[in-house]
Amino acid sequence: MKKLILNIALVLALIVSVTSCRETKEGAENAADAVENAAEEAGDALEDAAEATEDALEDAAEDVEEAMDSTGAAIKEGANKVKEGAENAVNAAGDAIKEGADKAKEEGAKALDKASDKLKEQH
Repeated sequence: MKKLILNIALVLALIVSVTSCRETKEGAENAADAVENAAEEAGDALEDAAEATEDALEDAAEDVEEAMDSTGAAIKEGANKVKEGAENAVNAAGDAIKEGADKAKEEGAKALDKASDKLKEQH
């Protein structure tokens, strides 16, 4: 963009600086060449900018897609860990309940044996 403005300023400076007819004719030719060159450079600069923008957009789209894939994988992994933790907690609770029930049976059996022994002693 700066080159375009500088080239236009240069062309205007060349046009203004021409004073004589002969110089005006030569200056007009030079100015025409300068304008043509400036237009070509501006076109090239625009093409380069368009290509760079397209590349940047493609790269950004790829980065977003990769980030979404990573996020999805992390969510899935987290869900699997939560599920596994819940299963472990349920299993541990089941084991604790079984253990408690076994201990209660043992204690109940001991209490019954003691009560039975006391009844036998009393009779």
